[in-house]
Amino acid sequence: MTRMKKKYNEEVAPALMKKFQYKSVMQIPKLNKVVVNVGCGDARDNTKAIEAVVKDITAITGQKAVITKARKSVANFKLREGMPVGVKVTLRQDKMWEFLDRLFNVALPRVRDFRGISANSFDGRGNYALGVKEQLIFPEIDYDKIEKIRGMDIAICTTAGTDEEARELLTLMGAPFIQA
Repeated sequence: MTRMKKKYNEEVAPALMKKFQYKSVMQIPKLNKVVVNVGCGDARDNTKAIEAVVKDITAITGQKAVITKARKSVANFKLREGMPVGVKVTLRQDKMWEFLDRLFNVALPRVRDFRGISANSFDGRGNYALGVKEQLIFPEIDYDKIEKIRGMDIAICTTAGTDEEARELLTLMGAPFIQA
């Protein structure tokens, strides 16, 4: 059992049960999955770019990345249906807990002038999304071996019904929200 999952079971779940007065333990919000997504617009010109992104994301998450393809053709972007446009990874179970632990405790504090993550990025249904401007904040990435600095989107999906429940869950998990 990972350190983060142990923390959830021993500290977070009982605290949420007490705060929100749940009648059943099945009502307690849980983390469902974490989706890491990188858009790679220059993949249509450079086929090596998508391979480099796959390698980076695989190193960061510990799970093989999947290449996403365009669903529609868009003439203005010189994009055809079926062309590779990005990379994504869906993390669940232990890999999800490991990734969140590294994100909250190692990667985000390495961001320059870091004050915290926005508490307003919830979608209304208890899911949280954040953007990272560069992959260099993760210790798995070697600065000398990257071709281009790329950002990524990280979506944290929970079983929480409201944003307030999800915010409390992530706060207790150690998410570094900006103090208002």
